[in-house]
Amino acid sequence: MKSYRSMTDSERRAELEAQQKRYAKEKAVGYKLDMSRGKPDATQLNLSMDMLQQNPYDLIYTRKGTDVRNYGELAGVDEAKELFGKVLGLEMENIIMGGQSSLALMYDTVIKAIVLGVCGGEKPWGQQGQIKFLCPTPGYDRHFRICEEFGIEMISIPMLSTGPDMELLRQYAESDPQVKGVWCVPKYSNPTGCTFSPETVEAFAALKPAADDFRIFWDNAYFVHGFRDTDDELVNIFEACKRHGSEDMVYEFMSTSKVTFSGAGVAVLAASRRNIEFLTRQMSVQTLGYDKINQLRHVRYFKDIDGLRNHMKKQADYLLPKFECALAALHTGLDDADIGRWTEPNGGYFISYEGLPGTARRCVQLCAEAGVKFTDAGACFPYGIDPEDKQIRIAPSYPSTQELYMSMNVFCICQKIAALEVLLREPTLD
Repeated sequence: MKSYRSMTDSERRAELEAQQKRYAKEKAVGYKLDMSRGKPDATQLNLSMDMLQQNPYDLIYTRKGTDVRNYGELAGVDEAKELFGKVLGLEMENIIMGGQSSLALMYDTVIKAIVLGVCGGEKPWGQQGQIKFLCPTPGYDRHFRICEEFGIEMISIPMLSTGPDMELLRQYAESDPQVKGVWCVPKYSNPTGCTFSPETVEAFAALKPAADDFRIFWDNAYFVHGFRDTDDELVNIFEACKRHGSEDMVYEFMSTSKVTFSGAGVAVLAASRRNIEFLTRQMSVQTLGYDKINQLRHVRYFKDIDGLRNHMKKQADYLLPKFECALAALHTGLDDADIGRWTEPNGGYFISYEGLPGTARRCVQLCAEAGVKFTDAGACFPYGIDPEDKQIRIAPSYPSTQELYMSMNVFCICQKIAALEVLLREPTLD
C-alpha cells in the first residue's frame, strides 16, 4: 500500500471510505474497553498477594524494638528507610517514609512550600507573587493538575529522547526568580518512556536558578520498572548534585504503587539532610507518622533489594507481552500508512504516539464512540492543550491481551480516519 502522504486525493477518498466501513463494523461490536490509565490489572496485583499472608505477630516490632502499632518513628521505620535508600543509592537519613501515595507526598510538598516555604528560602512561595513551574511535555497529567489546583503558571519545555530540552529549561530557571520548580519523571518517563541521559542529569545538578528556593521534583515513579533484558540506567541525581553543591535543590519521590498494591503501597520522599530535617519539622505538626505496619510488611516481604528485584522480574514477565502486543499492532496497522510515530520503551507503563497535527482529539473521539476509552488528547500537556493536537498516551497494562489487541485495532482504524480527514483538507493533484 502507498503511504497516505503520497496518495492522490482520489486514492485518499477511496481509502477513507474503506476505513470508515471497517470502523462501522468495529463500532457495531459494542466494545467496553479501557485504555485510559496506566494501572495494573487484577492478575498483576495478584503477584503481591503473598505479602498479605505474613503472620501479623511478625509485624509488630522493628529491629530496635519499636512497636509499630503505636505512635513514634515520625519519618518511618529504619528498615524501610534503609531498603528504599539502597534502591535510590542513598543513606536512610535521606529518606522519609510517607503513606501509600507519592502523588500525595508531592501535593503535600507543594502546598507546604506555598504556605510555609522551603529550607533556605526567605519567604513562602505564596508570598512572592505569581509562582511558575517548568513542565516537560508531553508529561504526567497529575503533575499539571497540582499546578492548576494552586494557580501555578505552567511553562512547557519540550521533551527530547534524552529528557527535557535542558538549554531552554536552563534559560527559564536561571533568568526568572518566579520559576520555583520543575516536574520530572526521569526514568521511563510518563508518557514517552525515555530515561534522562547522564548529560541531562548533570545539567539539572548544575542549574543556578534565579530563585534561591527553586526545587526539582524528581518523580522517580518507575525506578525498578524495566521489562526487557536491558534496563535503562539513570544516574543518581544526588551524586551529581554533590559535585555542584546543589543537594538541597532536589526532592525525589517514589512509591510501590506499581510494585505491590496501587491502593496500599508505601511512598518515599528523598532529599538532602537539611531538607529532611526541615520537612520533618513541618510533618511533626501534621501527623504522628504514617502506616508503619505497612512499611514493615513490605520490608519483611522483600527482605532486601534482591528480593525486590526478583519480585519486579515477575512484573516484567507479565507486562512485556502486553507492550509487545500493542507495539506489534501499531506496526501492523500503521507502518505502511506512514502517518505517525511512537516510542518503544524498555520499561514503565506507557507508549507515546504522535500522529499528524490535528488528529489526536478526533482519533480519541472516534475510539470513544466505538467503546474504546483512551486518555483525553491533550492530557499530557499543561492546561490540557496540545498545541499541535497530535499526541496520545497509550497504556497497555490494564486490558487483557485479547482486549488490548481489539483496542489497538480500533485505535489504528481511527488514527487512519483522522489522518485521511486532515490530508484531504490539503488537496493534491490527481
